[in-house]
Formats: sequence, C-alpha cells, structure tokens
Amino acid sequence: MDAPGDPEGPRPPGGEGPAGSARVMLRLRRLSREQLYVLISAASVNLGSMMCYSILGPFFPKEAEKKGASNTIIGMIFGCYALFELLASLVFGNYVVHIGAKFMFIAGMFVSGGVTILFGILDQVPEGPIFIAMCFLVRVMDAISFAAAVTASSSILAKAFPNNVATVLGSLEIFSGLGLILGPPVGGFLYQSFGYELPFIFLGCVVLLMVPLNMYILPNYESDPGQHSFWKLITLPKVGLLVFIINSLSSCFGFLDPTLSLFVLEKFNLPAGYVGLVFLGLALSYAISSPLFGLLSDKMPHVRKWLLVFGNLITAGCYVLLGPVPILHIQSQLWLLVLILVVHGISAGMSIIPTFPEILSCAYENGFEEGLSTLGLVSGLFSAMWSVGAFIGPTLGGFLYEKIGFEWAAAIQGLWALISALAMGLFYVLEHSRRRRRSKPQDILSTEEEKTALLPHDL
Repeated sequence: MDAPGDPEGPRPPGGEGPAGSARVMLRLRRLSREQLYVLISAASVNLGSMMCYSILGPFFPKEAEKKGASNTIIGMIFGCYALFELLASLVFGNYVVHIGAKFMFIAGMFVSGGVTILFGILDQVPEGPIFIAMCFLVRVMDAISFAAAVTASSSILAKAFPNNVATVLGSLEIFSGLGLILGPPVGGFLYQSFGYELPFIFLGCVVLLMVPLNMYILPNYESDPGQHSFWKLITLPKVGLLVFIINSLSSCFGFLDPTLSLFVLEKFNLPAGYVGLVFLGLALSYAISSPLFGLLSDKMPHVRKWLLVFGNLITAGCYVLLGPVPILHIQSQLWLLVLILVVHGISAGMSIIPTFPEILSCAYENGFEEGLSTLGLVSGLFSAMWSVGAFIGPTLGGFLYEKIGFEWAAAIQGLWALISALAMGLFYVLEHSRRRRRSKPQDILSTEEEKTALLPHDL
C-alpha cells in the first residue's frame, strides 16, 4: 500500500490486476506509522459516533411517549438528525480543504461528546412541546458535529490509502458495527439499572476522552481547492443511480430505529434491556461481512456491480419477511426476525461498501482531479445522500407504523430497495451494451488497417 507521500500519486481503485492485488496485500502488512494513526483515529470516530447514534433505539421511544410525543413525532426526532447531517455534509465536503480535515475531525468529535451528555438531561425538561423542541435542538447539534467528523474521516482515509479505499472502509465498518452492537445493549442495560441519564453521560464522556488522543496522533493533510462541484458530481448518471442505492440502504436502516423496538416490545413482550440484543444480529453480521466485501471490491473491481445489485435485491426480500407481510401468512417469531436481521446485515455490507470506490472511480473517469478536494466532495456526497435516506426512513417509518402497522410498513420500505436494485442493474446492462457497440467499430477499423498494410506485399 502506498504511503501518503507516494511519488506516483494516487491511482483509481482497481487498476492493478491480480499481481498488483498480491502486492497490495503484502503492503497491507507494512503500514507506516502515519497510516496506522489514521486507522486508529477513524476507528475511534466510527465506534463513538455509531454508539451515540444507536443508543437511543431500545428506550428513547418509550420515554418520549411518556413525555407526550406520538410515534410520528418520535420518527421525526430520529429523522431530523439525518436531515441536518445532509445539509452539514454538503457544506463540510465542499470546504474540507479550506477548514482543514484534522480541525474538522477534532471539532466534530468534541461537540458530539458534549451534546450526547446534554441529551441525558432531557428527562428533566417539562413534557409536551418544550421536551419535543429540546430533543430536536440537541439532535440537530449532534448531527452537524457527526457530519463534520465523518466527512473529514472518510477524506483522510481515502488520502492515506488511495489504492485500497474499499478494503480500508470495509475494515473500519467493524468499528461501526461494534458501535451499533454495543450501543443498544449497553444503553438498554444502563437505562434499566440506573435510569435515563447515565447511558448518555457515560457515552458522552467516552467520546470526549477520544478527543485529546486524536489531537496527538492524527496527521494533518493539506491540499489546494479543486475546480469541481457537488453539482457536476451528482449529475453524472452513474453517480445519480449510486446515490439512489445509498438512499435506499440508509432508509432501510433508519426505518428500524423508531419502529423495531416498539414492534418487539408489543409482539414479544421483551424487557428493554433485551430489546437491544435483537439489534445485535443486524450489527454483528454487517460488521463481520463488510471487511470481506471491501477486500473483494478492491481485488476484483468488476464484481462491485453485482454486489450492489444483488445486495439490494436481498435487502428487499428481507423487509418483506421482517414482519412478515400478512399476505404470506407466515407467523411472526422472534428467531425468524433475528435471522432476517442477520441476512440483512450481510446484504447491506454487499451494497454499501462498493458505493464509495464506485463513485470515486466515476469521478476520476470524468476528469475530477486526484487529491483531498475530490475526496472531500465524494465523502461529503456519500454522507449527505446517506442522510437523505436516514431522514426519510425513520420519518416515513414512524408514520406508516402508526397508520398500517409494522408488517406492511416494512414491506413498503423494501420496495425502495427493490426499485434501486432494478434501476442500477438496468444501467449496468446498458453500459455494457454501449461499450460493446463502441468496441466493434474499433475492431473493424483495426482489421481494415491491417488489410491495407498487407495488400502491397500480397500483390
């Protein structure tokens, strides 16, 4: 793997072939100190941010109901996080070079830890509109800080590991998955044992303790501002469809936040501490499968398209069976629910991990310069478009859960994944067909040139 100062500069992912892949695997064992520090920093933000995000799932909907919030309002509280993460990611991705990636990373973690602690005192706020307004305010602040940290982290990672973006991002999803795994059960058991405040205070302090560590070890990258914009990137047809894939997947994840815990509590009568364990199947399978799909994406770039399409098709099937949808006449059982979540975690890893290198490769192919500026655009775009789905998922999910129940709401959610998979598959088929048509005239021209060159000798 090339160090950040590689004189050859970064190359688009997937251009090394089988022999090059073997050399990449050899270099993976020879990380520079700077690359190792980047991995540690990125792992810390993935772990901390995902714990902050997932800790609400097991008990916050129940507490919010006590404070007078409806299921629709609860879904909006979850969803507003993604909406403001979307807006912040677009800004931070565009100005990461001007602000400084390291400063953005550190400031984002610091604010995130502080507002997580603030979330822990919301039970002291009067119920009704005041409680709801404070939930929205704190959640928005957390979203902006999270967007800063994650956008900076992805840009720094892609800069430090230019030829193995999918492998590194996939490997670091272990820590995202670990955050998703630890957040619900830790939050649930702390809530059950000590009340509402302690889960947030404990987690906020953990995140704040990571700040001085990252201030010391994280390298500082500098780059000149680029000439391209988000608009040029997102209007590329392939990028637009990849964005649709990202939207559908993040919407599926977001749908589960306000709905799954309530469904499990009503359907299976589990204590709050055990509800968090239901999320374990999804998070654990995603964390384990993501590094494998990342390595596969870097070693065999041509399979990314199949991972994207089939991953979303499997996800669509999972959401039909999650309830399951009543027309199937399958009885809802806890073991079946957990099994479907495990399969969903694997299918999500198949689809999510290849999207970042696919967008990056498409940007390079369309004239975007290699450097931190383009990496910031791609990272910001990925975070922003993930946030679109993460806003729609819980907001629409909370509304549909209230109106038609979990079973039908989950099936409707799966329809989005199905449509995105079919659209992406159709694009790849048309792209392959266009390439074949372009290659035929070149082959004919080459044959005519050979005949012309040989004709005098034949005569």
